[in-house]
Amino acid sequence: METELDDEVVVVGGGVIGLTTAVVLAEAGRRVRVWTREPVERTTSAVAGALWWPYRIEPVALAREWALLSLDVYEELAARPEGTGVRVVEGVLGETGLDEVDGWATARLPGLRASRAGEYGGAGLWARLPLIDMSAHLPWLRERLAAAGGVVETRAVADLAEVGAPVVVNCTGLGARELVPDASVRPVRGQLVVVENPGIDTWLVSTDAVSGEMAYFFPHPGRLVLGGTAEEDAWSAEPDPAVAEAIVRRCAALRPEIAGARVLEHRVGLRPARDAVRLEREVLPDGRLLVHNYGHGGAGVTVAWGCAREAARLATGPCGSGAARA
Repeated sequence: METELDDEVVVVGGGVIGLTTAVVLAEAGRRVRVWTREPVERTTSAVAGALWWPYRIEPVALAREWALLSLDVYEELAARPEGTGVRVVEGVLGETGLDEVDGWATARLPGLRASRAGEYGGAGLWARLPLIDMSAHLPWLRERLAAAGGVVETRAVADLAEVGAPVVVNCTGLGARELVPDASVRPVRGQLVVVENPGIDTWLVSTDAVSGEMAYFFPHPGRLVLGGTAEEDAWSAEPDPAVAEAIVRRCAALRPEIAGARVLEHRVGLRPARDAVRLEREVLPDGRLLVHNYGHGGAGVTVAWGCAREAARLATGPCGSGAARA
């Protein structure tokens, strides 16, 4: 076990949860290192289409709280989209009504309105939401961390016990299944197709009422990201050509111009799902502090800043206090 400086925090995991948590800790004055198995640009977070919305995450009440805290940050970052990768973009949440968001989002998102006839082929909700270009946002987080004195190291961890820092923050996502170990963490496979943007400037998320299949597209600079799938307990990271064709077909049914768009890339990401986010801390037998922050499913980007602030609070409070939040 490597011994770290007395005031150092090691964050294990270099995806959006790990980097955001590291930024919050470093900007609070802690000496922070991030250990990541894969370079930041190759983490699961790099695959995300990254629309801000609490998707497939429990517990619902806390997820909404974390999401709204994160929304405050993303709206500030959207003033500098070229650097941060964050823009506020209009689009439609299909199969969603105002009654489903009343009480938590309507007051915070005053532009919400029901879709009108001809705008969407069913019940839909227009909204202006943060859309994050992860190819820009993850490097920006890394640079912000460096500016605060933090360091990112490409380093695999076989056992959390080998991290000798007085405070360790576990942001390993799906890796927590083996590292903790926590068998309740499981993959939800998402496949995407990236195409040249044929001129679409709004996003759309739609779910077929009969099959339950999803179709969504997110316009990012220079490209359009098409999705998607949510295959539980599927571990393959290889794109399936038949699935890719079906994704393009479903999206083209919503916007016909997508059918002829040139394919740029195929992507697969394994969302780290859990019955509920684990955001809590434990005091290890040797007196060191281990904070867990994982299990965010398909909403890691959405709740990143809210969860990071809670994880930082748990990491900096006196030992013996700070109970599990979820």
